[in-house]
Amino acid sequence: MGAALQRQDQHAKVELAIPVPVVPTPAMPQPRTGFNLDDSDLNGYELHGSELHGSESAAAAHWQDWDDADLHSLDLSDAALETTPPFTASLGLENELEEVIQEFEAMQAELNYAQAQRSVQTLVDRLDLTPQEQQGLERELNDLEQMRQKLEHQVVHIAVFGMVGRGKSSLLNALLGRDIFVTGPIHGVTRNSDRALWAGIDPLTGKQQSGLRISLQGVGQSRIELIDTPGIDEVDGEKREQLARQVAKQADLILFVISGDMTKVEHRALTELRQASKPILLVFNKIDQYPETDRQAIYAKIRDERVRELLSPDEIVMAAASPLVAKPVRREDGSVGAKLVAAQPQVEALKLKILEILHREGKALVALNTLLYANDLNEQLVQRKMQIREHSANQIIWKGVMAKALAIALNPITVVDIVSSLAIDVTMILTLSRLYGIEMTHQGAVNLLQKIALAMGGISASELVANLGLSSLKSLLSLAAPVSGGVSLIPYLSVALTQAGVAGISSYGIGQVTKQYLANGASWGPDGPKTVVQQILSSLDQSYILDRIKDELQDRLRGRASMRLS
Repeated sequence: MGAALQRQDQHAKVELAIPVPVVPTPAMPQPRTGFNLDDSDLNGYELHGSELHGSESAAAAHWQDWDDADLHSLDLSDAALETTPPFTASLGLENELEEVIQEFEAMQAELNYAQAQRSVQTLVDRLDLTPQEQQGLERELNDLEQMRQKLEHQVVHIAVFGMVGRGKSSLLNALLGRDIFVTGPIHGVTRNSDRALWAGIDPLTGKQQSGLRISLQGVGQSRIELIDTPGIDEVDGEKREQLARQVAKQADLILFVISGDMTKVEHRALTELRQASKPILLVFNKIDQYPETDRQAIYAKIRDERVRELLSPDEIVMAAASPLVAKPVRREDGSVGAKLVAAQPQVEALKLKILEILHREGKALVALNTLLYANDLNEQLVQRKMQIREHSANQIIWKGVMAKALAIALNPITVVDIVSSLAIDVTMILTLSRLYGIEMTHQGAVNLLQKIALAMGGISASELVANLGLSSLKSLLSLAAPVSGGVSLIPYLSVALTQAGVAGISSYGIGQVTKQYLANGASWGPDGPKTVVQQILSSLDQSYILDRIKDELQDRLRGRASMRLS
């Protein structure tokens, strides 16, 4: 039969519909949660601060005549204390003060939760990924969206870890009250992380609930989601370790299941999971298979030696997810034998411990874990986004370099060389600004180019000298071509390649500096543009860039010549 398990105190109510055995419990004394005082009870007392006192004059006279000997005349019996109004009223006010403090803590948890929701939503909004950038990031984007929805719908994730055969899936089935997770004695039954809602019976309607609904302190209606994972000792270790780490990051509470004294593999895995800084409950499962003496000895060994540095005794829980009991049966020959049959799961202590943790720190736990995981995801996404944009930016820069080099090489007129160089550099800056989502006008691009050129100094000056000198030389060689029968075009090509190479290196430097500036949010940082430019220029391999420009330029010029001849 299902029974409703209910927990209630002054500040929050936890109500679950969990199939649990009906066990008679002794009547417990009810705590005094308040005091009913009328006006007659307060005659002769005035309220000062947090206590009730008599009149000041009477109090002064009384304390003045006080002597240690009067202690012997005091009536300290329970009855006398029970009827002492100041003491009773003081207790009531202390309870009220405690209630106010806990209400403030609940308000703080609510504020932290709301802050976490806003932070995750801000992370999602600020990603600003293009459709091209979203390709290959589907899993990370989906995880980040799940974290946002987790906060919105207040989902608590509980993940179970352990070696094969420890009863992980059976334990979750016992918590759920029905068989959802596949169980079996062989390796690999649970190949991926499986999930299910912790469901139960509505105590009011008697109908099946879609998921366990609990009222956490300041959380409202929340849903628990249980996650099963493959055995930590499976053959495909690397992939499953990665899966375990992934699930551990998303989980708000971890159940680590053992079924006896811990092995080295289990201890190592528990140590690694502890580094995730998540609450962990060590579940000693299958206790029905041990005599009471052996069970307590194993428990003491685990508590005092195995996990003393990792967990407190309060974080170790014993359970029997699928216990077997002997049932007498009569054989065909009339003799009596025994048959092992499934008994009621013994997981009540584990359920209560889980609910205790969630009731005590549920909302803060979910908010913190979700925010940490979402922040990690965001860093990965931003890093990937910047890598994709850097790759695209480098392609844009190189196209600008080659466009400028080709324009310089083919133009014998000096003024045209300079004008075309400026136009290509400005166009490259505007294209990069659109890639990084920075709004920039044509005049803004010109101003940025001027600032970069001044900071570059040496390269810009050498480009100007090269343009003036080599352009003049190109003009002479091109004019001499008809007279020399085309012989002057041979040195013309060499001069053009040199001039194009110098211009290309300058454009490459401008592009790299612009990329750094835009990637930093259109900011030079604390060191200013000159420092940024010098750092980038010192990292450039100018010889390699020059050779690459010349090689590609020669190929393009040969291609143009072949097209004209054909």
